[in-house]
Amino acid sequence: YAPWCPACQQIEATWESFAKESERLGITVGKVDVTQEPGLSGRFFVTTLPTIYHANDGVFRRYRGSRTLEDLQGYILERKWEAVEPVAGWKSPSSIMMHGMAGLFHFSGWIRQIHNYLTGTLGVHIWVSYAIFILATLLIGLLLGL
Repeated sequence: YAPWCPACQQIEATWESFAKESERLGITVGKVDVTQEPGLSGRFFVTTLPTIYHANDGVFRRYRGSRTLEDLQGYILERKWEAVEPVAGWKSPSSIMMHGMAGLFHFSGWIRQIHNYLTGTLGVHIWVSYAIFILATLLIGLLLGL
């Protein structure tokens, strides 16, 4: 979820109720703020918010059902998750590829921090910051090419 997301805000009360029922259901319920954990959004390839996953014994399934409390509980109690195709091996959050995707998301966050430092703290004009990144990209490409 993300705190600014209207759909996430809409499901928040339901999700909190679901979390309160987690002990009775024999599960653990959590939520991750993708603005604070960009690596996880990359690892799970989150493209829409909110995104719900069911994980059991290292097998991940994306929940795409209704987001009512009754349907979420039914998904667990009636073991509906067994009928859902697990995330493909190469797209699994534990795969090497998704580990690399998480690294790219972390890297993009690092670049954003540098940009904010240059423009916000040092007062560098935004286009000068862009020019610095363009030059850095070209130089790194030239060095790697050599």
